[in-house]
Amino acid sequence: MPKASTTSQTDNATPASYEAALSELETLVADMEAGQLPLAQLLTRYQRGAELLAYCRAQLDAVEQQIKVLDNGALKSWTPT
Repeated sequence: MPKASTTSQTDNATPASYEAALSELETLVADMEAGQLPLAQLLTRYQRGAELLAYCRAQLDAVEQQIKVLDNGALKSWTPT
């Protein structure tokens, strides 16, 4: 019998944060890579993963826009010190 997912989010729920979305996405990928899911669950998890990926990209885009505003419209390269 397939192992149940350890994700605490319900399908289509908005993640609490970028970190929560990333954690859930990592769990989904691990479950899918294990190869133990029935086809219907695989499709459902793939769809949820796509939603989480879109959420993460939107969050990163929002942060990038905030950085541009703080840097007067120019996104500066980061170099480690």
